[in-house]
Amino acid sequence: MTEYLCLTLLANADEPAPAFKSRLTAFWSHLLRTQPDTYEALYAEAVTFELVGGRVSRQYMVEVAAAEPLADALRAGGVEVAPVDTDDTYTKYEASGSEWFQVEH
Repeated sequence: MTEYLCLTLLANADEPAPAFKSRLTAFWSHLLRTQPDTYEALYAEAVTFELVGGRVSRQYMVEVAAAEPLADALRAGGVEVAPVDTDDTYTKYEASGSEWFQVEH
């Protein structure tokens, strides 16, 4: 069974949710064109933005094997990734509730 990790992406300090959303959209579009295999490992996106330490954040469920390459690509694209707890894995069913959008491939 495929297991997933939760990546929490952080906006820049004082960056509003609409601006962060635009940056994320640009990043995911670029990743889809340049690294389709890595993009394929993206399973779900949180329905809502949240605040972490006073900063806007968005969570994503990704396959365990792709978490580090994806986090590296995000950092290279200027998106900060909160530390990932690699022991805290999720099943497909846990990442399919009403608080998650499944990413279409």
